[in-house]
Amino acid sequence: MSDTVTSSLETPESGRTFARRASYTTGVCPPAEPQWPHFLTGQENAPVRVLLVDDDEFMRRVIAQELLSDMRIQLQAQAGSVREGRRLLASQEFDVLMLDLHLGDGTGFDLIREARKQHSYCEIIVVSALEDDAHVMRAFELGATGYLLKNAWLQSFAQAVLQVVNGGAAITPRLSRRLLARLSQQGGEVPPDAPQREATLTVREREVLRCVARGCVSKEISERLGISGQTVNAHIKNIYKKLQVHSRAQAVSFATHTGQL
Repeated sequence: MSDTVTSSLETPESGRTFARRASYTTGVCPPAEPQWPHFLTGQENAPVRVLLVDDDEFMRRVIAQELLSDMRIQLQAQAGSVREGRRLLASQEFDVLMLDLHLGDGTGFDLIREARKQHSYCEIIVVSALEDDAHVMRAFELGATGYLLKNAWLQSFAQAVLQVVNGGAAITPRLSRRLLARLSQQGGEVPPDAPQREATLTVREREVLRCVARGCVSKEISERLGISGQTVNAHIKNIYKKLQVHSRAQAVSFATHTGQL
């Protein structure tokens, strides 16, 4: 015999209530909630602010419900078009922009460019049904730090938000596997259209960037390499300056193309 415990969560923005259910056998303690360290970005008293832009109303609702169920995240506003998205970029303060690439009145690439100009500090996660390498690489080149596929199972929209604001990258596992295979086949050769930059990384900078490529946040890099968090951030800033990039995803992409990883 099992008991079902139900709790509810009401969001002040929408007034909507979402139920949380947990089933466990009588006499057995339910599993403990995973601990979230205080030093990571995204706390209940200071949640990560997210803008969501997708013209697929059903998908937007699915993503919104998952984000709203996590107290570390605040869904700031939603939009269903490029035009509405531009209005939100101009009027809202946010930390993460989640958007589709295929919007009824334009392309999400335009919003990525504008977000990078207006809010250079923000993180950008693409949520799309498009999984060809050209779209994925273009999104990262423009400054996206995450790319999730709409039809994938092994992913979490909430976890993706928390990953990117803490220095990591979020990418659907299936897509990540394919991109790694593609980079392996290239063998580190520089593509003919790669930008020419004077960018020679030190041994330590390469070590830091390899950790970044594995999805490590600054604290994890600090522990792995035995250096302070401030030193890690200093190395990352130097990497950005040398490679002339603005995000970790861009740094990893360029360093891979130029054979420095």
